[in-house]
Amino acid sequence: MRNLRAAAAVTLAISIAAGVTGCGGGSDSGGGSNASPKTLTYWASNQGPNIEADKKILTPELKKFEEQTGIKVKLEVVPWSDLLNRILAATTSGQGPDVLNIGNTWSASLQASGALLPWDAKNFDAIGGRDRFVDSAVASAGAEGQDPAAVPLYSLSYALYYNKKMFADAGIATPPKTWDELVADGKKLSKDGKWGLGAEGGNLSNNIHQVFVLGKQHGADFFDSSGKATFTSDGAVAAVKQYVDFMAKDKIVAPGNAEYAQNQSLTDFAKGRTGMVLWQAAASTFAAQGMKPEDWGVAPVPVPSGTPGQDKQINSMVAGINIAVFKNTKNIDGAKQFVKFMTSDAEQKLLNKTYGAIPPVKAAQADEAFGAPDLAVLRDTLSTSAAPLPQVPNESQFETAVGTAVKDLWADAAAGKPVTTETVKAALEKAQQTMGQ
Repeated sequence: MRNLRAAAAVTLAISIAAGVTGCGGGSDSGGGSNASPKTLTYWASNQGPNIEADKKILTPELKKFEEQTGIKVKLEVVPWSDLLNRILAATTSGQGPDVLNIGNTWSASLQASGALLPWDAKNFDAIGGRDRFVDSAVASAGAEGQDPAAVPLYSLSYALYYNKKMFADAGIATPPKTWDELVADGKKLSKDGKWGLGAEGGNLSNNIHQVFVLGKQHGADFFDSSGKATFTSDGAVAAVKQYVDFMAKDKIVAPGNAEYAQNQSLTDFAKGRTGMVLWQAAASTFAAQGMKPEDWGVAPVPVPSGTPGQDKQINSMVAGINIAVFKNTKNIDGAKQFVKFMTSDAEQKLLNKTYGAIPPVKAAQADEAFGAPDLAVLRDTLSTSAAPLPQVPNESQFETAVGTAVKDLWADAAAGKPVTTETVKAALEKAQQTMGQ
């Protein structure tokens, strides 16, 4: 999988250089067109506890759209471990869906490929206007100064979820505010076959999200102002080492987490095998796995010192899911109708409430459901202490290269191999070389 993903990222870079402008949409095989839009294909991202849960959530909503418009939507829920690879392949092969979800951190990369429909004023007007959306969410949909490559669908940030019973049994009164406190609490929890912190070491995007935030806390970015990779800076190396050291040195992450890439850390948390997990929106997953709201708590992600959220201390990347349209789809009118439906006030309230996310649509965000304690943490983090990932065209290569380096370091830690500053720097230097920088 690692080599396939790297190859796909390289292919995207080549496509950008060659000026590839798009690809055909999935409606070629479904019989849809602007004149007679019979069918749309839609790649949804895995937002719930598993793919089947997403199908159960989305299918009745797609039926509503069909009843309103006569357009049938063919749904495929794509796991996060495969989504970027699938999208990159679609941008170059011409075999893609009509509409798809993308991680907002990929917006600038996919925008540079030219494969996605630009959301200019006319296209935004077709779905009710740009001013319906929160500005920060729209800003995550493409490079500054260009028409967005997608429309915000779900807004998210990271939070620290903790198991209240495990905390009480370990004599921990409050969730940690600093990383030192998290490690200390994690050691208290890591006994009798249970562990303090869950991780998804095999998930490249999740690896990037965590080390990016730690990098900001160490005063480092992974790119300089000109867009050149700076993966081997002291701060970047320290960030990656701190993250992997939760397993390698602190022993608060189970070795098996090095291979996790399909939300297994959330299952461990729900089953009482792990006391804490860093996640974007986990309420629906916990509920699906039998946890009651009173079983878990939520707090801001820790910072090196002080209190999270104060003095603009970064403790999350700006997370979220955007919905995009392949520019050369044969059913562009139907595709825009579908985007309008998915970003309508009613669907935004329903879907974001179900997934435990924050609506990027202003009217929907005002619903009282999004003032619940867990969602309030996500909402407040977005507004006070979250930073966007680098908005550079090769951001997806960054996720592949550095995410893979971190994955390999997790594997070393799980195998009992030493993870030193030197080995981390060597892994990041190799990652930087794959970027051609």
